[in-house]
Amino acid sequence: MTARPRACPCGSKLAYQDCCQILHKGGIAPGALSLMRSRYSAYALGLADYIMATTHPNNPSYESSERDWRKKILAFSRTTSFVRLEILDVQEGEQRGSVTFIAHLLQGGEDVSFQELSTFEKVDGRWLYLQGAKTSH
Repeated sequence: MTARPRACPCGSKLAYQDCCQILHKGGIAPGALSLMRSRYSAYALGLADYIMATTHPNNPSYESSERDWRKKILAFSRTTSFVRLEILDVQEGEQRGSVTFIAHLLQGGEDVSFQELSTFEKVDGRWLYLQGAKTSH
């Protein structure tokens, strides 16, 4: 009897190994939506290096100290339950894209869900998370 593959945290209904794990292991996201989903999964799984590698250098949360940045990401991942990702809107162009989503999250049993409009930019053939703006939820 083989173990059933674990579902991908991004909510795609695919097994993790057939979805975000491909990107987490070095695959190139084909668009802003796939990068956004893979970043949500990376936070859920505590993959700080992936978050850092897919963040645009012009992002306000980009930190020059990888050690400190990694610690912040891991602290957030460890103290947060990633309940569900809800995609509301996607706009994808050749070099820029945006995804509006709701991240359904819990911290200490409290709902800390938020809605965000994330902007992505393609740099040297790879999509990167440029910035996010919290919107009403």
